[in-house]
Amino acid sequence: MSTIKDKVVVITGASSGIGEAAALLLAERGAKVVLGARGEPRLRDLADRIAKARGQCAWACTDVRRREDISQLVELACERFGQLDVLINNAGVGPISPLDELRVDDWEDMIDVNIKGVLNGIAAALPLFRTQGFGHFINTASTAAHRIAPNMAIYAATKSAVRVISEGLRQEAGDKLRVTVISPGFTRTNFAESVTDPEAKAQISASMDKFAMPPDAIARAIAFAIEQPADVDVGEIIVRPTAQG
Repeated sequence: MSTIKDKVVVITGASSGIGEAAALLLAERGAKVVLGARGEPRLRDLADRIAKARGQCAWACTDVRRREDISQLVELACERFGQLDVLINNAGVGPISPLDELRVDDWEDMIDVNIKGVLNGIAAALPLFRTQGFGHFINTASTAAHRIAPNMAIYAATKSAVRVISEGLRQEAGDKLRVTVISPGFTRTNFAESVTDPEAKAQISASMDKFAMPPDAIARAIAFAIEQPADVDVGEIIVRPTAQG
């Protein structure tokens, strides 16, 4: 069985939540992590923590809505560590609200980050993976892609799109590349910070406080998918709190 040690892993949305947890766990297990996120202070702090723990890390401020940003992140991985084994398309936003409120700017933001961001990641890494003859995409979706709830129509649609794109990519990938979808349920992250509707934000915050699971749970699922042998493709992992309906 292959291991995580020495694998080069790019993570978007790496400065907090699931991305941060994945970066810490994978670095602890010997991966060379390359971190991208929009917030420089958090990103720099995370990189410093990994370095102090004797992990190998590089980072760059990255907005996945900008194709050139994620291309440069992939290039950084190759320049610093010589190759890229895994791209974790984890960046996402969730400003959920009732459709009647017509928060069109929020809808567009979710489409740009949650869908186009994943596509930009695929566009940046796929040619490299083909040239290398190996590579693994891990795309973060959500249980919202499996069960649609009020106020979450657009968010659920974007995460459903991630699942559809990932499955199409998996079918086209051939026997050298791997594609995994990670669908988290309620996870203790800063998800509520992006919610602009006050009532929806209060509901999300209350659910987080009651039964959300730690982001480490998702990080372990990501590690499980990565550490499988090269000829084993974990298609999707759904991880939710036992208390989540």
